[in-house]
Amino acid sequence: MEFQILKSNFNEGILIVTISRPEAMNALNTRFFQEMNSLLDIYEKMDDLRVMIITGEGKAFVAGADIAEMKNMTQDEGSGFSAFGQRTFDRLENMSFPVIAAVNGFALGGGCELTMACDFRIAGTKAKFGQPEVNLGLIPGYAGTQRMTRLAGLGNALYLLMTAEMITADDALKIGLVQKVVEQENLMEEALKIAKNIASKGPQAVRKVKAVARKGFNMSFIDGSALETKEFGSLFGNEASEGMAAFLEKRKPNW
Repeated sequence: MEFQILKSNFNEGILIVTISRPEAMNALNTRFFQEMNSLLDIYEKMDDLRVMIITGEGKAFVAGADIAEMKNMTQDEGSGFSAFGQRTFDRLENMSFPVIAAVNGFALGGGCELTMACDFRIAGTKAKFGQPEVNLGLIPGYAGTQRMTRLAGLGNALYLLMTAEMITADDALKIGLVQKVVEQENLMEEALKIAKNIASKGPQAVRKVKAVARKGFNMSFIDGSALETKEFGSLFGNEASEGMAAFLEKRKPNW
């Protein structure tokens, strides 16, 4: 499909996706979810894609879902809009490659939920996070109630979900919602630096780390450990042979 909201740039194994709807502070609408799914259709099977970065254009990462689109929805339409968003974010979360959120500004409501569907979050100093849905008589619809409790802990999540308080990047870092805060002007430089660092590692190993960690999170410790053992062994005689040989020969691996 023709992309109107998402801009993408793929270079040296790194895909940068910019949400570009600045007139609406990048608010998420049906078109956004359609475009994100189409974009994932294009890139999901590319073996040379090592890392994906998602950021926003203007002063917002994503300021929320599109209230103008939602205002006159019926209950069934509202549930459908929620389900479409959840499927999209679940799909993004389960991409085989790492996905980084480079949070440049307001990440509120659906925008905060989008960041939480990424593998981790790097924030500029001007970034703000929050789930203000209760101000509208709503609750999060894209699994925000589920991801936030897992990332920030039940108490922190309930506080933010119930008060609709907007917090700074530094406060988000304190509760584990963000992994790193950098000066605003250095945000994309830092995100690219991290992406390039990850891209330099064993590509199969990176993908398996993501898969095992994410799947194991919802398993028992014993089952997760068994999955780890299986995937650990699968890399011998494969990518690990080159990695260990390069280490012993004191050279860079040829992935």
